[in-house]
Amino acid sequence: MVTRRHFLALSGSLFSASLSSPVFAKTWPTKAEKAAWDAQVTPINYDPATSNPWGLHPRLLPQRVLANDGLRPGDIHVDAIARYLYHIEEGGTAMRYGVAIAKGDLYEPGTYTIRRKIEWPHWTPTQSMIERDPEAYERFADGMEPGPNNALGSRALYLFVGDRDTYLRIHGTPSPRSIGGRASSGCVRMVMAHINDLYPNVAVGSTAFLYSAEDSVTARS
Repeated sequence: MVTRRHFLALSGSLFSASLSSPVFAKTWPTKAEKAAWDAQVTPINYDPATSNPWGLHPRLLPQRVLANDGLRPGDIHVDAIARYLYHIEEGGTAMRYGVAIAKGDLYEPGTYTIRRKIEWPHWTPTQSMIERDPEAYERFADGMEPGPNNALGSRALYLFVGDRDTYLRIHGTPSPRSIGGRASSGCVRMVMAHINDLYPNVAVGSTAFLYSAEDSVTARS
C-alpha cells in the first residue's frame, strides 16, 4: 500500500440536490447551455486562490505548491487525510485543491487510470447506492440530466482499473460546503469552479492515486 509520505507535495457522493422531482438523462447539453452553467457556478471576478463564496477553510482553496522529486507530471494524488488533491505539473510543482472523500468504508484507496472525462455529465446512482439508501437514490434510478444540481456537477473524471469502470469519479459537486469532509458514496468531490480549472489539464490515460485515509496516518520507513 502506498502511503501519504510517498507523495505529499510540500506547501510553501451523499448527493444532496435541490430538485423537487427527478430529471432523467435523455439529452446532451448544447455548447450554449454548458457555457451558461459554467458562468452560473463560477463566482464573479473569480480568483481561484481567493474567491470563497462557499465558506471553505482557506487551506482548501487552490494553491500551487512544490512537489516531491520523482512524481510524474500529469498524475493525480489524493491525500485522504488532509483532503487534498494534487495535480503534478512539469517543473516540480503541483496544483493543490481541497476535496471531499467518501464516508467510512465507501472510500476505496487504490491506483486508477482516468479513461474518460466529460463536461457536464449525466449521473446515475449505482445499484448498491439505491439498495443502501432507496429513499435518497431510487427516484434517480433512470439517470439525471446534466446541470448545476446534478450530483457529478460540471466536470467528471472517470476512474478505471484496466478496462473496468469502477464507477468512482473525481467530480464537481452541487454541495461545495462538503469539501474538506467525508460526504460522498465513493467519489472524490471538488468545488465546480475548481474542477473546471483542473479539467483541461488532465489527460485521458493519466493515473490517479487515491491514498488510504487510515493507512497513511502512520508514517512508514
